[in-house]
Amino acid sequence: MDIIIIVSIGIVASLLALIVKEQNSSIAFFVVVVTGIIIFLFILQKIAGILLLIEQLGERANVEGLYIKTILKIIGIAYITEFGAHLTRDAGLSAIAAKIELAGKIIIITVAIPILTAVIETIISFMPGG
Repeated sequence: MDIIIIVSIGIVASLLALIVKEQNSSIAFFVVVVTGIIIFLFILQKIAGILLLIEQLGERANVEGLYIKTILKIIGIAYITEFGAHLTRDAGLSAIAAKIELAGKIIIITVAIPILTAVIETIISFMPGG
């Protein structure tokens, strides 16, 4: 099972980071970052499969491609933002992590504007005199 491999990598890296942290915190942080990248690369193929499935479902449901792509972008931005904020927090830099999260939220709102506009226009079209 893939999850057993991922959890094993995480546990071994955590133990290694804790041991190394006593000697050199920079190297311990490097271990954390590299572990995150390894786990991400390990699940990248599964992510690609999920994205393909979502696009196929959107096509079958006759959902406009713009909406599906926008939603996938939003999900990607959220995950990348969370990953970056957690790494920054692990480095002890909570203030920078908060700024990363704020930037992610603003970018998500910016990317979502076409969907929000379409929803508002649809609501207005249902209103009398709209």
